[in-house]
Formats: sequence, structure tokens, C-alpha cells
Amino acid sequence: IVKTLKISKQFYFIITILLVIIILASYIFISKSANFGPELFWNKYSNSSISESSDGNFIKWVDFNVSYDALKLTAKLDIKSHTENSSTTYNWIELLAYFACQNGGNFKNFKKADLDKLTEKLKNGETIESLTQNLKLYNYYYESYSAVLSEFIGTYSFTNSDGTIAEKYGIKAFSPIAKNYYFTHYDDFGNSRSYGFKRVHLGNDLLGSIGTPIIAVESGIVEHLGWNQYGGWRIGIRSFDTKRYYYYAHLRKNHPYAKNLSEGMTIQAGDVIGYMGMTGYSIKENVNNVNIPHLHFGMQLIFDDSQVDSPNEIWIDVYQIIEFLKQNQSEVYMSNNETKDYSRK
Repeated sequence: IVKTLKISKQFYFIITILLVIIILASYIFISKSANFGPELFWNKYSNSSISESSDGNFIKWVDFNVSYDALKLTAKLDIKSHTENSSTTYNWIELLAYFACQNGGNFKNFKKADLDKLTEKLKNGETIESLTQNLKLYNYYYESYSAVLSEFIGTYSFTNSDGTIAEKYGIKAFSPIAKNYYFTHYDDFGNSRSYGFKRVHLGNDLLGSIGTPIIAVESGIVEHLGWNQYGGWRIGIRSFDTKRYYYYAHLRKNHPYAKNLSEGMTIQAGDVIGYMGMTGYSIKENVNNVNIPHLHFGMQLIFDDSQVDSPNEIWIDVYQIIEFLKQNQSEVYMSNNETKDYSRK
């Protein structure tokens, strides 16, 4: 019995030591991950381009945590500098990438005063290249944020009231909800979901009324159309540069899509593509099993084909983006009284 007790004590002592070592090792790893998070997915990306992805040198993960205030202020500065022919022009993505390097990608403490200090330096002759040349993760943040925002601001064409075509520099992406239609939402990215299997929510739910016209946020190609047991009637649109995939789900029963919408079709930003509903959570098609009418809106980033339809998919939190796009909503009207379809004005 005495020998057994001695062996037991030795055994527990060894186990305790091993547990302490494991805990310390885990702490060190987590600490490094917290301080150098993007480097875990960097993979020598700074020396390669997105198109050169066969050797694995592409971005593996993006946490998009840019705040609404940062988006709004940098966008305003970008647009104003281009439309007023300022001596110094600004690129909002460059500005955001600079601040991401300063705050580790966390914009909770971003202040307008920080932006003022940076723009003052740029006005006084410093360049974004000189200011970022020693910032190790600048290229990572710039490429990541470009993948998200590159087609949100720029020059676009529009039709004047007299029918003439004109160009304008400004916000050219749209809110996914049509103008004058109410919706509410909160940041539910990462929340738990249990239908089918336990998983996290990879989008933002916009709660509104059945039949609310759904708008294409960006121009692109309709890649997927039809029934999905999780998303119900859904639409998947890939941007022209192929870096963004927009997912619109839980569309209306019986009449989910805009008239004549089909896979392979080219869609313009601001077009009506479908109607809000509550379909999904069913293997059987055309079933309302979702409790509340809403649009599930998601954005996937694609840096390499290996990130399409695979465990390597990158979905970002779009809550702040939805808040930002509220300022540019597409106005619609009922264009077909027989089918009750809407079109943009």
C-alpha cells in the first residue's frame, strides 16, 4: 500500500508539471498571436501578388474590424479631395491600412484627431509610402482592405433627368435594402446557429418586412441562384475582379427573385435582385421555416481558388459596412403591376 501511495504521488506530481508546461506554452502562443495576429496568415505575402497564388503566397485570413466612424471620415476625405481638385488627394484604403498598423486592426479607439494628424503630415509633403515603409504589416492590411472596399468608391456613370449620361466620383456601392424601406440589425457575426449542425453565423441579419426589395451592393455576375436548405431561396453574386462573393439569403416564398434574374447574368450595383422573406431551414424547397422575415447578407473574400467552397473560406463581419452604406440606398418603383416586380429608378 505504501509503495502504491508513493507511485501515485509521483504520478500526480509528473502530471501537474506537464499541465503547468502546457499552460505556459499556450499562454506564450496566445500572447504572440494577439500581438502579431495577421502574421499567422501572412505567409510571405508582402513579396507576392494575389495572382501568384500557386505557391501558397496569398492571404489566408482577414478580420475586418474597421469602425463606421473610420469608414465615414476617410471616405469623406477621399471623395472631397477628388471632387474639389485638392492639391493633395487621399485614398481611403491607404489611410485605413495605416491606422490598422497603428492599432493592430482594432478601430475601437479611432479618433478624428488621429486622421487630422495624418492628413497634416501628408499636406506638408510626406507621402504614404514614406510613412509606411517601416510598418511591417502595411501591405497585408492594404491588400486585405482593398479586397473588401476597392469598388465602394470611385468614378461611376449615371443618367441625368434629361437623359444624358454623366460621370461622378463618389460612393458607388449600395445598401442591400432599397431606399424608404425600414430595417433594423445588430452585430450578430459569430453568433451560434444550430440548424443542421452547430456553427457560427457568418453574416449580418437585416430584419424587415416580407417583400422588401433587395439591392445588389456591387456590380458583378450572378454565380448562384436557387434553393439552399440553410439560406432558403438565395442569390450569390461574384464581383468582376472575383475577390468578393455577396450572399443574399432567406428570400421570399413563391416570388424570391426579380423578374428574369438568372445565373450568369451581369448585375449592376443598385439593381433590384430579389425580395426579403423567411425561407430556409428545410430540405424541402419553398418553405418558410425561419421565424422572422430578414435578409441574411454576407461577404466572402477570395484571394485564391482554394478558398472557394472549402474549409478555407474567409467571411467577414459586414455590420459596419451596412451602417456605412445606409447613406447610399437605391430608390425603386413598381415596374410591373402584374408580377409586382420592382426596378431601380
